[in-house]
Amino acid sequence: MLRDAFKAFLQTFSPEYRRVLLRSIGLAIGLLVALGIGAHYALTYFVALDVRWAQITLDILAAFGIIIGAVFLVPPVTSLIAGLFLDDVAALVERTDFPGEPEGKALPIGRSLVLTVRFFGVMLAVNLVALLLLLVPGVNLVVFYVANGYLLGREYFQLAAMRFRDEDQVALLRRHHSGAVFLAGLIIAAVVSVPILNLITPVFATIFMVRLHKRLTRADY
Repeated sequence: MLRDAFKAFLQTFSPEYRRVLLRSIGLAIGLLVALGIGAHYALTYFVALDVRWAQITLDILAAFGIIIGAVFLVPPVTSLIAGLFLDDVAALVERTDFPGEPEGKALPIGRSLVLTVRFFGVMLAVNLVALLLLLVPGVNLVVFYVANGYLLGREYFQLAAMRFRDEDQVALLRRHHSGAVFLAGLIIAAVVSVPILNLITPVFATIFMVRLHKRLTRADY
């Protein structure tokens, strides 16, 4: 698994994936900036102080709060971005790394959209809870890594596997290899927790899970 992760990490920055990586990073940064500006505007609009030094202090605290909040928003934001690029990345991995093997089929746009929005909603809820637990030493980190490890592993594996199987078959395969999928999710969560580097998550996680799905499928035969 670590070899799959290492190869996926190197491939993420290779020329073949550079265009989709840059597009993914650009969209993620754009969404995070838009959310940050919106949050800052809302806070300063609804909380206005007459004393200048107090208002400046509030603006500074708000800026730091938004930066910290952005760390917890990266997983749901990148999960939303992943839905836009997953099939392109997955098809490239299957074509270049597994020549001679059948390529998967992209999900219908409607179904892909539903899964992406659902994934985004769940990730957003979990990371907002982790953000609320920020002041509880240790607990927030446990929630962040365990919850994101489980969700990121489950969803990225599902999206990769559904190119070859229906949802029931994917669920059965995921349960059969639940330990491996969770560990892979923890690796993705570790990348997500590193500022700046976490912007590569959609491309890295997709390459990683396509490789993992292929390996686990071969192990079953």
